[in-house]
Amino acid sequence: MQKQDTADCPVARTLSVIGSSWTCLILRELLMHGARRFQDLQDSLDGIAPTTLSERLRTLERNGVVERRFYSMNPPRAEYVLTVKGRDLGPIVGAMRNWGRKYAH
Repeated sequence: MQKQDTADCPVARTLSVIGSSWTCLILRELLMHGARRFQDLQDSLDGIAPTTLSERLRTLERNGVVERRFYSMNPPRAEYVLTVKGRDLGPIVGAMRNWGRKYAH
């Protein structure tokens, strides 16, 4: 059997965006609660290091899944919101929730 180039695999491309640890939990928070500030995400994700949260948010932003919106400029304060592309991940996160409820006890 011939190996498939992972660049041509939609599952592999999706995992390159959301497959890192914590990323799906960040998506869950944004899907459930809408716009969230960094500290809100930090508080709701018990155990995530600030550097990890920052890196995951940057990756999601770079991939067009979230955007940072500034609501104050002095001092600068931002919140993170899902883009249309990010909201389209809702069924995936929902399917993970359903699978976890059914099989992961």
